[in-house]
Amino acid sequence: MPKTNKWDDHYTARARQEKWLARSVYKLEEIDKKHRIIQKNDRILDLGCYPGSWSQYCVHKVGPHGDVVGVDLQRPTRFSAPNFTFIEADILSLETIWLKKEVKGRRAILSDMAPRTTGVRSTDTIQSLALAEKALEIAVALLEKNGSFLCKVFEGEDFKSFRTKVSTHFKDISIMRPSAVRKRSREVFLIGLKFIQ
Repeated sequence: MPKTNKWDDHYTARARQEKWLARSVYKLEEIDKKHRIIQKNDRILDLGCYPGSWSQYCVHKVGPHGDVVGVDLQRPTRFSAPNFTFIEADILSLETIWLKKEVKGRRAILSDMAPRTTGVRSTDTIQSLALAEKALEIAVALLEKNGSFLCKVFEGEDFKSFRTKVSTHFKDISIMRPSAVRKRSREVFLIGLKFIQ
């Protein structure tokens, strides 16, 4: 009997068929269809870009005159494009001032970052929130006026205070749990629209 990967599902099979690098692309696609975060010619920053499906989607959406920068500890080796730039870095130790000089203003900042999970719920939630806080710090520094912010975070007791913090920087705030999120996962996506500069 052939071995099956327990993480394989409808979205995994669909991603392979449609030549996307990972099933996570469908989370971004669903959010983007609802909130129109990514537009033609946009300048996008993709935090935690490996394995590259979000950057792949963004490059497709922004077109040849748009610009996508991905940041991660690991390079997306199966993806490249003329208007995609990769920065190898640990987000938590990355200097926001340096990043701002390197990539200039952005129309949208996306974060699909997640910690290496330990299985200890409280630990994983704290680590997820630390990544989300850093993503917000970068967004506040780099976003253009009326820009958009999309951030994955594990729900926990400090989620409400993080949401409140995000709401001080954006005119509109939404929370989504896309259908491609696995049933057991506690991840949700916080969307900030119309950045107040």
